[in-house]
Amino acid sequence: MPAPLDIDQLQTFVAIVDTGSFTRAADKVFKTQSAVSMQMRRLEERVGKTLFIRDGRLNRLSEDGERMLGYARRIIRLNNETIAAFDDHQLEGSIRIGTPDDYADRYMPGIIARFAKTNPNVELYIECEPSSELSARLARGELDVALVTHNPRERTSEVVRTEPLYWVTSMNHSVHEDAVVPLAVGRRSCNWRNIACTALDSAGRDYQVLFTSWSATVVASAVLSGLAVSLLPECAVRPGMRILSPADGFPALQPAQIGLMKRPGAPAALVNAICGHIAASLDNITPVGSEDKPMSAGSGSSSRRDSRTRADIAAVPAW
Repeated sequence: MPAPLDIDQLQTFVAIVDTGSFTRAADKVFKTQSAVSMQMRRLEERVGKTLFIRDGRLNRLSEDGERMLGYARRIIRLNNETIAAFDDHQLEGSIRIGTPDDYADRYMPGIIARFAKTNPNVELYIECEPSSELSARLARGELDVALVTHNPRERTSEVVRTEPLYWVTSMNHSVHEDAVVPLAVGRRSCNWRNIACTALDSAGRDYQVLFTSWSATVVASAVLSGLAVSLLPECAVRPGMRILSPADGFPALQPAQIGLMKRPGAPAALVNAICGHIAASLDNITPVGSEDKPMSAGSGSSSRRDSRTRADIAAVPAW
C-alpha cells in the first residue's frame, strides 16, 4: 500500500499558495523557511512531480502543482471535518448569516451541508439581501456574518473569492446586436449597474435600462428570455447564457471579488467556524459558466440613453 500523504506538508503547500511566498507561508505555519522548503521537496518526492517552477525570484505552481492544490484543500477539509465530528466540545448556539440571493443559490447548499455535519448543534439563520443592506444590518447588530460583493469604497470586507465578471446574453437570441443595447441590472445604487453603464459609455455603445431588480433570478430571466443583456459574476452564469467579449463590442470587465464581513462582538468561536467553512467552500467551488463561445455583435452608436424601467421588483442579488 502506498505511504499516505503528510497532512502537515499539504497544509504548508496550501499556505504557500495562499500567501504567495515561502517566506510568508513559514510565518503562517510557524516554521522556518528552510523547513518549509524541505517539506516541499519531500512532498514533490512523495508524488514524483514538480509542484513549483522557479520564475526569476518567484516560485509559481506547475501544472501538477495546480492539480495538487485541489486535492490538498479537499484532504485538509476532510481531515478537519473528521476531527470535529469526534470533538466532545462541539459548538452550540445560533448564528445569523446574510448573503445576496445569487450567492445563496450558488454557494450556500455546500456550505450549509458541510457545516451542519460537523456542527449539528448550531442553528443557522440565513437571510438574503443586497450587499449594501447586509453591511448596514451588520452595523446595526442584526447579523453576525455577511457574504458580500467586495467594494472597498463602500465597506470593508475580507476577500475570499475572485471571479470573472461577464457580459451575458441569451444563447438563442441576438438582442446584444441591437443598436441600442437593452440592459437588465440592479437599482441605481447597484455597483455593477454603474460599472455596466460606465463601460458601455467608454465603448461608445448606446444602451437603455429596461429591467431593474434586486433579484438575480429576475435579471437572469430577462437575459434567458432574450429581452436584455446583463453582467454577472461567473457563479451566476447559467446554462442557456452566452458570454460576450470585446469582439462583440462589449468591453472587458474587472473581476468581481466576494468578501466576508464579521460583526464586532459576535460569538468568536461560531463566527470563526462558519467563516472558515465559507472560505474553504469557496476555494473548492467549480465555476458553472457557459460553455458556449461568444458570438459577434454589431457596433453601437455614440450616445447614451437610460430610460424609466419596465420592471422595478424589490428582491435581492449581490449588488
